[in-house]
Amino acid sequence: MKPTRRIKRINGIEYWYEETPYYDPVSKQTRHTSRYLGRNVDGEPVRMRSAPDEVIAMIRKPEVAVVRSSFDYGSIFLLQQNLQDLHLDQYLNELLSETEVAMVTALTFNRLIRPLAMNHIDAWYAGTTLALDGPAISLSGQRISELLEKIGTSNIPDALMGRLLAENNTQRTLVYDITSLSSYSSLIQLLEYGYSRDALTLPQINLSLIMDKDLGIPVMYDIYPGSITDVTTLTGTLTRLEAYGISDCTAIMDRGFFSQNNLREMLDRQISFIIAAKFSLKELKELLTEEQRDIDQVVYLQKFHGQTIYAKPVVFALGDHLLKGYLYYDPKREQEEREALTSRLHDIREALLNVRLKKNQSAYHVFSEKAGKLKNFFDWNQVENRIEVTIRQNAVTQRTNRMGKYMLFYSGDVDWMTCLSRYRERDCIEKEFKGLKSELETLPLRTHSTATTRGYLFIAFLSLILRSRLLGVMKESGLAKKYSVEGVLLELEKWRKVTLADGRVMMTEMTKKQRTILEALDLMRLISPGD
Repeated sequence: MKPTRRIKRINGIEYWYEETPYYDPVSKQTRHTSRYLGRNVDGEPVRMRSAPDEVIAMIRKPEVAVVRSSFDYGSIFLLQQNLQDLHLDQYLNELLSETEVAMVTALTFNRLIRPLAMNHIDAWYAGTTLALDGPAISLSGQRISELLEKIGTSNIPDALMGRLLAENNTQRTLVYDITSLSSYSSLIQLLEYGYSRDALTLPQINLSLIMDKDLGIPVMYDIYPGSITDVTTLTGTLTRLEAYGISDCTAIMDRGFFSQNNLREMLDRQISFIIAAKFSLKELKELLTEEQRDIDQVVYLQKFHGQTIYAKPVVFALGDHLLKGYLYYDPKREQEEREALTSRLHDIREALLNVRLKKNQSAYHVFSEKAGKLKNFFDWNQVENRIEVTIRQNAVTQRTNRMGKYMLFYSGDVDWMTCLSRYRERDCIEKEFKGLKSELETLPLRTHSTATTRGYLFIAFLSLILRSRLLGVMKESGLAKKYSVEGVLLELEKWRKVTLADGRVMMTEMTKKQRTILEALDLMRLISPGD
């Protein structure tokens, strides 16, 4: 049974105890053992012998020790260190006034610690050490809108990205992707209907993101109207990169970019790329059918991360161009995909055979609902109130023939392992988009003008940089095995500064979990012994 903590009041003084339940076989009842933890000081147990002198004085002189205010310190401390390590604080101070830097920092930290609507951020800010230690600022909805509009109509985002690219010597290790951000607003000029990657029937903005794979952080973003195609955004982004002095980089893209027009344009512009093939093209299907016949020959046998894999060079004729690539065959992946498909088909067939239709109930609607995206794998017929169904062998064979096989194409001179490794590493940018769209709560956009939208995305971009940096350090230290980014921030949020009635500012005692986190992140060296 798990122990619980509770406070006992003895002679007017509160004490923390840990009570652990256990079963007494003699009395056949549940009893408790109690362990003293310390006196209650601002919601935390403090032992008198180990407590700092200031805390002991606070306990012994309650008239002096009245806590007037409490502020989140731990999570703010952690994010400030990451901000400084990346020199983002320096870049912001070069571009904005002191007050504006404080506002941008508060908005950025809030996106990570506790994302709130703009009209609630001021209340959150007042409960953090940003308000205690920083300049006096207003974070009313009006002031935030004015700041975002200023940023959105200025070159501040471009200037910061330029510094970020230059200072970190970003060159070849760039990963590129694009996503859609939807909005209900009718006042954002960039909003247009287009292909939605989130299946939302709202007008959208296309956002491209450049990730520095070696640093593990995003270093650049760009915004386009929602109807502009992916290849147009790519060429525009590459033009901007060239303006920053970066001309020798590789764009790593998923199959969403794969089309004959996109490929021709990238080859004509001599853009270095690695891209996954999409088998919707008839010519590509024919190439796969031809090349996979001998893919399991030992001449193509390789090992990738300890797993057997086959890699065969292929060439795809694309007008005047010959597009080079590799056909990969992963037997383990084939087995997993086959098992997943056949298991699902079996479950759907059994569910349909057990259906008993009610009066006037549509058999087609029931079939479509239960079969879903796999309905083309079945032949079915209504017989009285039942649905007779069989699995189509030809459809299963066509699907399984492709299982475990995929193609990657590239420009330049790339061996099979480099091609596959770089493409697999693009997962990092997928995680960044996930962070941007869900964990930082940017969807759907709630800004109401093009300028404030641009300013808001700048804040989201800064938040994403800090989150990526923190996650990278957590992985290196092994902390990510036990905590998520949110879990670390939540734990450190309990480490607080308090102001007393006599004006003194003190910090609550650090818990064992907080100390473990800070030690893993190599931040204890920055904390004075009295903290």
